[in-house]
Amino acid sequence: MRAPCNNSNPFSFDLEKAIQAVAFLLKQKPQTNCSDNYMRILKLLYFADRESIKETGTPITGDRFVALKYGPTLSRLLNLVRQEAPGGIEWDKFIQKVGYDIRLINDPGNGKLCKYEIELLRKIWNENRDLGEWDVATKSETFQEFIKNNPGDSQKPIPLTDLLEAVGRSDWLQGIIQASTESCSPI
Repeated sequence: MRAPCNNSNPFSFDLEKAIQAVAFLLKQKPQTNCSDNYMRILKLLYFADRESIKETGTPITGDRFVALKYGPTLSRLLNLVRQEAPGGIEWDKFIQKVGYDIRLINDPGNGKLCKYEIELLRKIWNENRDLGEWDVATKSETFQEFIKNNPGDSQKPIPLTDLLEAVGRSDWLQGIIQASTESCSPI
């Protein structure tokens, strides 16, 4: 299932690919029954999407970026974890929420992830493997796009322009919008 894109969020959310990315990270912790704190996993995916945009101009998941009290995260995935979003039936086939953790219950494989994305997810995991959820949250709060859009106790969208500026790619905005518009389905 792919959500349509638009100029405010020019990327198309790919639920199947997002589930595979979550599963890939959860499989890095087999000693814990492939489970981890959901805030930690969503922050790591945010890190990966952010780095992918910096390097290639496109994210892995295509999710919307939002600033929350404890740093930036991915909006649709957070809503899936909280069981507040469409696509939950597909999500529930693979991922189960247990308290503040999510656990892999079925392996969706990684056929939608390219080699670059798998290596990037592995790199992000390795760089943050020893950080707990609050350490990862604190790290995410240092990102300029979060500082600029700090929502206090609420939620605020992070414009792509702010993220691109933070990663030194402001000049890519028009190319990203044009490329995504050409690949998007009509709404």
